Amino acid sequence: MIRYRFYPTLLNTFARYQRGYLPEQELLDRINRVPIPQTEAQARGVSFEEAVIKGTDEEYFNEEVLRKARALLPRPMVATQVYCQYELDDVLLYGYVDVIGRTLAVDLKTTGSYSPGRFVYNHQNFYLLALRPKGIRTLRYVITDFREVYQEEYDLNMDFSQQEQQIKAFCDFLETHRALISDKKVFVE
Repeated sequence: MIRYRFYPTLLNTFARYQRGYLPEQELLDRINRVPIPQTEAQARGVSFEEAVIKGTDEEYFNEEVLRKARALLPRPMVATQVYCQYELDDVLLYGYVDVIGRTLAVDLKTTGSYSPGRFVYNHQNFYLLALRPKGIRTLRYVITDFREVYQEEYDLNMDFSQQEQQIKAFCDFLETHRALISDKKVFVE
């Protein structure tokens, strides 16, 4: 029976909290969906995704970076902004992946600074398991710092144990702090 509903960004935020990069109040604000203004970097990332996939506002980005990013998309592109959900014990993980092909899913990422292996423990990796029934076997992150394009690929053989432990720890955190959680969307009641 499902007791919790999480999206990967929230779980990745909890992972940052666990590593000491985020104060508890900021994590609680994210859980409670306290509105925060979109940053310029976030807006640029959304705009980059649109430019790569739809060809809108291309003039704001380096032509070579767009070409390299597009070369890493699946061919043919079967669908964009594909809803994913996966059940893990009593948790429903849900969200959207940017693009799927026949056997490849792609999520576009932007960053100010890239280091290899950055997404190995990202909770979006569960999209692999969610999309397995659709024939997806590989999840590719296409990452840009707006100067260069990088990629990381993960397949169904990856080890999800660290992410699974974080999910369990997050459930414990939620129960411990239930009285402070005003947005009950994370709970299935």
